[in-house]
This record gives sequence, C-alpha cells and structure tokens, in this order.
Amino acid sequence: MAPCFLSYALALLLFFLIELSGSIVSGRVRLGSRLLAKENQAWFSDNGTFALGFTPAADSNDQYQLAIWFAQLPGDTTMVWSPNINSPVSKDATLEFDTTGNLMLMDGDTTVWASNTSEAGVELAVMSENGNFILYSTNLSVAWQSFAYPSDTLLPGQPLTVSLELTSTKSSSHGGYYTLKMLQQPTSLSLALTYNVPKSYTSSPESYSNFSYWSGPEISNVTGDVIAVLSKAGSFGMVYGSSSDGAVYVYKNDGDYGGLSSDVNQRNSNALSVLRRLTLEVNGNIRLYRWDNDVNGSRQWVPEWAAVSNPCDISGICGNGICNLDRSKTNASCTCLPGTSKVGNDVSCSGNSSVAGKCGPRHENLMSQFKISTVQKTNYYFSESSVIGNYSDKGTVSKCGDACLSNCDCVASVYGLSEEKAYCWLLRSMEFGGFEDPVSTLFVKVEANASASGASGSRTPGDSSDESQSTHEKVLVLPIVLSMAVLIGLLGCLLYINIHRKRSFKRALESSLLLSGAPVSFSYRDLLGWTTNFSQLLGTGGFGSVYKGCLKDGTLIAVKKLDKVSPHGEKEFVTEVKTIGSMHHLNLVRLCGYCSEGTQRLLVYEFMKNGSLDNWIFHSLSTRDRLLDWSSRFRIAVGTAQGIAYFHEQCRDRIIHCDIKPENILLDENFCPKVSDFGLAKLMVRENSHVVTMVRGTRGYLAPEWVSNRPITVKADVYSYGMLLLEIVGGRRNLDMTCDADDFFYPGWAYKEMTSGTPVKVVDRRLKGAAEEKEVMRALMVAFWCIQDEVSNRPSMGEVVKMLEGSVDINMPPMPQTVLELIEEGLDHVYKSMKRELNQFCSFSVATHPSSYATCSHSTISPR
Repeated sequence: MAPCFLSYALALLLFFLIELSGSIVSGRVRLGSRLLAKENQAWFSDNGTFALGFTPAADSNDQYQLAIWFAQLPGDTTMVWSPNINSPVSKDATLEFDTTGNLMLMDGDTTVWASNTSEAGVELAVMSENGNFILYSTNLSVAWQSFAYPSDTLLPGQPLTVSLELTSTKSSSHGGYYTLKMLQQPTSLSLALTYNVPKSYTSSPESYSNFSYWSGPEISNVTGDVIAVLSKAGSFGMVYGSSSDGAVYVYKNDGDYGGLSSDVNQRNSNALSVLRRLTLEVNGNIRLYRWDNDVNGSRQWVPEWAAVSNPCDISGICGNGICNLDRSKTNASCTCLPGTSKVGNDVSCSGNSSVAGKCGPRHENLMSQFKISTVQKTNYYFSESSVIGNYSDKGTVSKCGDACLSNCDCVASVYGLSEEKAYCWLLRSMEFGGFEDPVSTLFVKVEANASASGASGSRTPGDSSDESQSTHEKVLVLPIVLSMAVLIGLLGCLLYINIHRKRSFKRALESSLLLSGAPVSFSYRDLLGWTTNFSQLLGTGGFGSVYKGCLKDGTLIAVKKLDKVSPHGEKEFVTEVKTIGSMHHLNLVRLCGYCSEGTQRLLVYEFMKNGSLDNWIFHSLSTRDRLLDWSSRFRIAVGTAQGIAYFHEQCRDRIIHCDIKPENILLDENFCPKVSDFGLAKLMVRENSHVVTMVRGTRGYLAPEWVSNRPITVKADVYSYGMLLLEIVGGRRNLDMTCDADDFFYPGWAYKEMTSGTPVKVVDRRLKGAAEEKEVMRALMVAFWCIQDEVSNRPSMGEVVKMLEGSVDINMPPMPQTVLELIEEGLDHVYKSMKRELNQFCSFSVATHPSSYATCSHSTISPR
C-alpha cells in the first residue's frame, strides 16, 4: 500500500512542477497557466498533432503571432487559427489562462485579445487532436472554442455557419482583404468569395464596400441550419436541415464514401488519419491542401482543389489595377491605371486614380482641368454603390468617355457589348480592379497635363508673306466650306429620313414579335405611354403590380412592374427573362417582352380577357353573375395540370413554381387556362446582409415540407395543385368560416362523400348537381393523391394529367395525415376555436382602422 501511495505522490508532485513551469504541457491546460512569446512556448494536443502558442511572424524576427498550427510536420509551422492574424505582437507578449477562466493575450500592459469567459465558470482548457482549442466549464460544457472564431483556415469537421466567415490577411499596400462566407438570397444560400475594401481606402459614399467574385452551388428553398464543412475524406460543401440529412458539394473527393453529413456530428473527434486544411489565401483563392509524406522524396502540402483557376477572375488581386494573364492563362501580372503606381516590391497597385469630389463649390463640372485616358480591351469590377448610371444610349465608344468627362462625380466609365447591346457604366469610384476583355473599353478621368503642347510651328507678327498667304488660303477655303455645309445638310436630311423609317419599321417589327416571337426589349418610355403612366391597375402579387396596356395597333398587354429584383446584374436579368420567354405552351401565359433600364425591371405579358380563376369559382358580391359549368371546370383542371407538367418535366431547366393557386391561373377569351408567374423566383434580389426565412408561397396551398426541414422539390407544386383542384370542384375555399361546423373544412367533407360513393354532393352547390359523376370522382381521387403528406406518395404532374384524362386507372387514395389529424381533433372544436380567433381579429381591424373598410379574408387560412 505504501509503495503505491509513494508512487502516486511522486507523480502528483511531478505534474505540479510541470504546471508551475507554465511551459509545454500536453492536452489539458489548468487555470493559471501562462505562455511567453520570447521563449516560443506552446500547449500541445495529447498526441502532439496540434499546438497553441507563439510562433515568429512572417518576414519578422522580433514579432510573433498567437496561433494554432500542425506541430508534427517537420520544418512547417503552417497556421490554422490566430486571433490576431493581422496584428502581430512583440517578444514581450504573454498568453495567460487566468484563475477566472479568461484567456488573455497581453503585449506588455496592453490587452490585445481576450476570450471574455470570466463569468462562464471555466475550469479547464484542452488542445484537442482535431485542432480545436476548447474552454470547458462545469459538467464539461463548452464555454468557448477556436472553431467558433475561424481566421483564414477551415479544418476537417469545423463548421462554418451563416454567421461566420474566413478572413485572409490584409494586403500590405492598400489594406484590402478577402472573406469566405454564406451569401444570402431570397430563395437560396451559397458560399461566396468576397473582396473587401477598408474604410480608409474607399471613396464611395458608404463606409465599407465589397464585391463577391465567386460563389459555390446554391441551396434552394431550404429551411433549418446550413453549415459549410470540410470532411475528413477531403470533400467540401454545405450540409442543411436539422438532422443534417441534405448536402450540396462544392468539391467531392473521389475517395469520400461517408459523405459530408457524417462529419457534422463528429466535430470534436480525435486524430485525423490524413492532415488536410482549406485555406483562404492572401491572393483571394480558397485552396484545399493535403499533407503528403512522399512527394519526390520530400514532405509537403499538396493542393487538391482550388475555387478559382483563372487568377484574373479574382477581384482586387491587383489592387485597383489591371490583371493580365500570360500565354499559359495561369499566371497573372499587374499594370496600373493612369494616375496610379506600384509601391515598393508589391505586385498590386495603389494610389486611387479617382478624382471624385473635384466638382466645383456649387457642384459644377471643372471639365477643363481633366481629360480622359483610354485603356483598350479592359473591363472593370465594380459594386452597385459605385454606379452612377448605365447610359445604354451611347452608341459609340468615344461617347462613353465623353459622358464620364461631362459628369464631375464620374471617375471612370466602362463601355462594352452584352449580347450585341451596348452598355456604358459610369462609376464614382474604382476599388476592385480590372481585367482583360476584348469587347470592352475602360475610360479613366485624370488631371489634364498643364504643359500640353499646342499647335506646331510659329509665326512672326507682321510678316507680309504670311499675310498674303493667309488671304490666298481664305479665298480657297471659303467655297470648300460652303460646299461642305451643303453636303452635310443633305446628309443630315437623308439621315433623318433613314432614322424615321427605321423607327417605323421597329414599331411594326415589335408588334409582330409580340404576336409570334421571342421576348422583345422595350424602352421604359414606350411602356409609360402604352399603360397611360401605369394608371389602370389589374392586380398585385408577391412579385409586383400588374397594369393594363394597349399598343398602337390595339393589341392589349399586361405589364408587370417587378418590385424586388436587383437594379444591378442586367445581364443576368435578361438571360433569365429570355429563358422564361423561350417556354411556349398552350397553358402558360406567354412573355412578350421586357424592360431593363436603370433600376426599372418590367415584364410584358399577353392580356387575359377573363382574368384569374378565383373570380370564376368563388362566389362573392362582385362575381355573383360568374359561374362556370362542370365541363369548363374539368377542362380548366386538365389544362392547368398540363401547363405545370410542361415546366416540371419537358423544359431543359426544370422550374418549381412555388405558388400554385387560383389567383395565378388566368383565363383567355375562350376560358383556356394559362399558368402565370412561373420562373420569377430566379429574378428576386440577391441580398447578403442578413439571413431571412426562405419559405415561399401562400398559406392553404403550402406543402408540409415547407414548414419542416425537408428539401423542396417539384412535388411541392403537386400538393398545391391538389388543393387547387379541390377548390375547382367545390367552388369554395378549402377552409371557409362562412359555412357551418359540419362542412367548413372542405377536404374532410369531400373525402367522406368520395369514399361513400356520393361525390356529386360536394360539387359547387350553384351547379345544382349538373356534373359528370365519373369525372367528379376522378378529380377528387387525383386531388387526394396530390395532397398526401409523404412526398413519395404524390404523383408527378405528368401522371396527374394521365389520371384526369382517364388513360390510367386510379386506386382509392388514403386519407392524408393532415386531414386525418384535424378530423380526429374534432371539427366542431376546431370550428369554434377558429371562429373565436377570427371574430377577435375582425374586431381588432375595425377598432384600429375606423376610417377603412374592415373585412376578414378566409382565403389564406391553413388547416395546419
């Protein structure tokens, strides 16, 4: 017993002495431990894979950085984390894990960085084998971890959430830096590489500006957590959903058989079999590295993947200069803009060539003090905040330069062609750099040279020979000038006649294209005239307002003004519009044209004489004389299904509508149904400032997967169509609080009558039983198959068409789980509860808006 006790005491004493020394300790770190920069001290993981401590800063012998690095690699101290990546410390710096549980980096008497965990009850720190330094509080709960504060590197299993970002070191010449973060869009998320300009460098009105030059694959219409992660097997991508069952790969390693989601719940696992890191480099590229112990006899990091192959695709790589590729198309060199130069040995350019703010005291233009310098075959990266305007009417290259010179806020302009249409962007600042582009020209405003040479040669005043020569020249020049004036006048007349004919031809051509061809680009001025300044409103929706218009030849049109599309990205807008316009089907509303000028984005559709379907199937005071017979309803149901099936299954780019409802089914003069608003989701504004909920559509028609953490597919449209089909049969909303407690919930009532063999009872009562029983039965069975809660149980829209047409047999559908749960809860109880809530809502509306008409709408109340 005594020897055992003695051995234990000696071991305890040895551990105590090591703790007092405060130097190299394995794995666990106790309160009160300290590291000194001048002694290169560190805390190591159990197996020595990673270390946290001080390492000499790059290109400096007397400065250090607090960092985590791979400790086992010979001759390599590649950092994977640092809290002061852009601010090295002196040799007098210390890292102290004090008795309150706070981790503090001190440089002399100055606190450089702290974990701020004094009040978290921290009792222990651990340098783990996966590269994560963790502070544990009571019950081993995590109070702080380095994985939650990444610098420029992502390690296997380390999550990058929507609130985190990787940050590169700053450029030594101008302070610009790069980030990798989630880019939020209205209906999707993606990763994005962004070049950031610090406040001290930008001349834009905003204090901070950036430009995203690369984005990974998008995740569309997904709710729940989204995490970017690097797997142990070397794959990189995004995992989504509360159970992490969905994944989108940015890069897939051929040897990865486990997938991304298998690593998400193992972030604090032990040793890595293969060392990998994903690093955001100083040059703005993200690159995946693997450590190889045998590369031609040496050990080194081997690159496995990079996001950008062409370095000139990276914004800011040359500062605000121009990036030029060599013949191999892999290496880049930098040339500076007029008025800028390189500083020292730095490859990038500095010194803003911008002369913004050089307007006169009353904002007048000081044109004589500046000139335009032309940079041929060059384009430029610019953010939306730097745009003064797009002058697409500048038909020639030189006019684009003149437009910048005549605007005192302009510092540069870019001229080019996009799909054979000229553009001329005027910029108020130049921050993100340029690149070679054969079809573009860059004009830069610079200060005029005061010593510019005047006319060549000189004359002596009073020289008689010069005077006689001058008189002779006048005699010869006068008739030449007169002849030229007459000739110019004739040419002007011919030009006017030619332009007038072209305009007349263009109007005729546009009218014919509206009736037969692809979408036409219209001017905003034309649309103002055709819609009488947008005076006749047809309706409003989630994408904007619709106005009635009329062409000069009498053709009626419907013009939709889009509210939420980006004013920038004109090329992307036109591309998506042409994709929508290329879709032609009898049961789709045809897109005739569009307008993209400045911030205006408009779409021109064919006019539907009979409006939307809801005005014909739902009874109201304003539509009491409108009633569709059964054969028309069934024909509309089949036609609508055919239209949806077309953009689901027959188009090159599959489209999910996301908002199938009666208001989006339009009827022409022959009551032929046409689906509207398809494909508009891609035109919504790209917003990266914050994360928003990505559920789209209308309550009452939303599939269950919209409110659960399941990916959205075309089957979401199938569910919405099923709810729509029930409303076509019943001539009422599926949830109608104007009915009594027995039949206010139409799907429950309809299912009961369908299974009882009396489907005609649930047909619109206004038809008084005048309906084809077999077709009613078929429509109800199809509708209940469509609204099944399980996605795999729903048919495709192609199968829906076949079932409605009677070409395939239909089995009796089971009662949908959602309908069953509501019935089991007790319809009478549910009815009374909803009636009480509705009355409270109506009372509130009347009390708070006494001057308006207070109404209660039941159209979007969901039974879920």
